Amino acid sequence: MDNQEQQKETPIINQPTENHQSGNNSTDNDKLWGIIAYLIFFLPLIIVKDRSAFLNFHINQGLTLFIVGLIGSVILSMPFNGLIMILGQIWNILIIILVIVGIINIAKKEMKPLPLIGNLFSIIK
Repeated sequence: MDNQEQQKETPIINQPTENHQSGNNSTDNDKLWGIIAYLIFFLPLIIVKDRSAFLNFHINQGLTLFIVGLIGSVILSMPFNGLIMILGQIWNILIIILVIVGIINIAKKEMKPLPLIGNLFSIIK
């Protein structure tokens, strides 16, 4: 074999096989950052530069959940009586359920608003 034939048969190993901006990778990244947005909404805002509409939607849902959860927790943590403490615990469980619903929506690649509170704010565009 001469040198040209050997070069044709030798596979190139050091070239990347896929572009990091492809649809699958960006969708996976959007899903990951969307999940993070429901847990700590401001991280994707600070770190991710080019956000898709999908990611912005879920960041907005995470921010809405944070605002509503914070307001409810402050109101229900005031020292009134035992009933308020029970309502505060129920409130915290509802917030956790809404976080889980949001993460399920991300896993399904859906842009569905969270039940009850999803349409309250549209801050992130």
